[in-house]
Amino acid sequence: MKVANGYEYTAIMEKIAPKKLAMEGDPIGLQVGDLSKKVRKVMFTLDVLEEVVDEAIEKRVDLIIAHHPFLYRPTQHIDTTTKQGKMIKKLIKHDITVFAAHTNLDIAQGGVNDILADLLHLQDTTMIEETYTEPYCKIAVYVPENELESVRLALVNNGAGQIGTNYTECTFHTTGIGSFKPGTDANPTIGEKETLTAIPEVKIEAIFPQYLTETITKAVKIAHPYEEPAIDVYTLETQTYKEGLGRVGTLPKKISMVSFIDKLKTAFAIDNVRFVGDLKASVQKVAIIGGDGNKFIHQAKATGADVFITGDVYYHTAHDLLAINLPTIDAGHNIEKVMKGYLKNKMEEQAKILDYEAEFIVSEVNTDPFQFC
Repeated sequence: MKVANGYEYTAIMEKIAPKKLAMEGDPIGLQVGDLSKKVRKVMFTLDVLEEVVDEAIEKRVDLIIAHHPFLYRPTQHIDTTTKQGKMIKKLIKHDITVFAAHTNLDIAQGGVNDILADLLHLQDTTMIEETYTEPYCKIAVYVPENELESVRLALVNNGAGQIGTNYTECTFHTTGIGSFKPGTDANPTIGEKETLTAIPEVKIEAIFPQYLTETITKAVKIAHPYEEPAIDVYTLETQTYKEGLGRVGTLPKKISMVSFIDKLKTAFAIDNVRFVGDLKASVQKVAIIGGDGNKFIHQAKATGADVFITGDVYYHTAHDLLAINLPTIDAGHNIEKVMKGYLKNKMEEQAKILDYEAEFIVSEVNTDPFQFC
């Protein structure tokens, strides 16, 4: 097994939550430290506070992956007598690197908003606000019949073959005869130099978002038995890859608002919420944005949702919500802590595939600043 460095783990994060999905101005990525350092232990946290850093020191963590960037605003100076300054000093002294995936993790498929929607058992989910589009591509690879499965896995394990949110590993196979004549300097897997060879081959095709082109073609070349595999990649004009903020979906059946709030508190493991609107209403269509969704109340309303869930609802925004008749649950910003377990599982899965040796843990520090008295 290999002890990977920070760059190799952030490459995995790029697959999980591509940085180009982040909202403009979001200071994601490296916060402090050295990504070239070898990483033996990774810790996942919602927030980076001094208490979290102390936990990382105690547990000998090399890399902290956080959802919220702690250097959110430009830093003019680092005063080590302040809370943040002390924290930065500790991180540097103990050689701990901090990396953040914020709105890109909110927006990404399978990210924060999808996790929250899944916990509520929402069906047929779509995005609330489209924030990113790019073309789909199709790859076609020609491979000997007995090597088809290794190439198929290289495709689907690296993001190819997903159609919508409910179908994965979608590929199409056609059979035919491949012919080739290796040159004098070739090292053919099949056939002889300077001799025309014809063998049964399979053409395997799959679609993928354009940004995965390099990742997928590299994986196919590694998995393919040929010295020079035949790979075609072309852009599709009829399909567009879209990502966006928030999710809207439906419950299996209509229920009362009070019952829904009870289910929400259980699903998110919270004791209290704030509510705006009519508690006597019923709910089936639900819109949700983890974190601060104040800017998106009109987009949430336009989805036809019976209720909107977000955090940090402002006083005057609550009046606006009443005016547009959009019942809203302020479940708190801290519900985004669901990303810790999700990232741990995804990172363990990818590290196993890549044969990386490391331990992955979630922070046990409660970073919610609010108490209910």
